[in-house]
Amino acid sequence: MYLGAETFSWPDTIAFLGLIVLVMFLLGAGTAAWLEFRKTRIAAAQEAALRQLVSRYEQLAETTLDAQQRVASDMSELRTRAASIEQLLRSVE
Repeated sequence: MYLGAETFSWPDTIAFLGLIVLVMFLLGAGTAAWLEFRKTRIAAAQEAALRQLVSRYEQLAETTLDAQQRVASDMSELRTRAASIEQLLRSVE
């Protein structure tokens, strides 16, 4: 049995093409929104990593400052002891 070519009227053809354009537009808009969301999520992850790095740096700076203050205090105490020992040795001579 031979099926003849079915013809579409111009309004049907225009409606079909309009539907195809609408579907393509929706796919494009959905893809653009997904890419924007992905970019935002990556930026947020990078910002969180940077904040964590800054926090770790601040903790390290505080720890280093405390250690430097302890070393300075110890050095001052050692200088005082050395000066007293030196004075004691000079008095013995």
